[in-house]
Amino acid sequence: MVQKAKILLVDDRPENLLALEAILSALDQTLVRASSGEEALKALLTDDFAVILLDVQMPGMDGFETAAHIKRRERTRDIPIIFLTAINHGPHHTFRGYAAGAVDYISKPFDPWVLRAKVSVFVELYMKNCQLREQAALLRLQLEGGGKAAAGGAKEPAGLLAELSARLAAVEEQAEALSKQLDDESADAAAVATAAHLERKLTGLRRALDALEPGTGNGAASVPSQT
Repeated sequence: MVQKAKILLVDDRPENLLALEAILSALDQTLVRASSGEEALKALLTDDFAVILLDVQMPGMDGFETAAHIKRRERTRDIPIIFLTAINHGPHHTFRGYAAGAVDYISKPFDPWVLRAKVSVFVELYMKNCQLREQAALLRLQLEGGGKAAAGGAKEPAGLLAELSARLAAVEEQAEALSKQLDDESADAAAVATAAHLERKLTGLRRALDALEPGTGNGAASVPSQT
């Protein structure tokens, strides 16, 4: 079972962090506070996050510099970043946010409903990717087993394949529904691209699983990399 996603909230003002927690609490995910860029980078060393909400104006390491560090690390470079700012210096300032790796740039005061909806999309995409990695791991276990039952009382190959197929079908159905939702709501290009990447991974995993079905004559199918 996939655990709750973690959302990193980065702001040097406690009242802003409290407001973000109030807005996002309805998503029922794990909210992690960071009061500085340095504290955010430390949290990213040990935990995986679905999305980062990052304040631009902070003393010391500001949001742009923090984002640059995040994007340079292989472990964290693909985590979506939503910039939050109380100032607006025009298109150049906004462009700097996107150039730093943000998927969105929101000026304060923002609409709580809009922010929650944007964050929920990235949380859902994160959950689907976690499920996909789980299915890939099970399939890899089956392939490495060479058609034999795994140690410790694991299911026979036919039963494992059936379970994998059912689990994958559920993820495929959810991913398709999410893609349709993004199309209907004219969502951010980054969210749409992430959903498309997820669907491509699902397609590759389904092909590998189908190749293991009896009668296909292909018992050495490769499992697509889940990166």
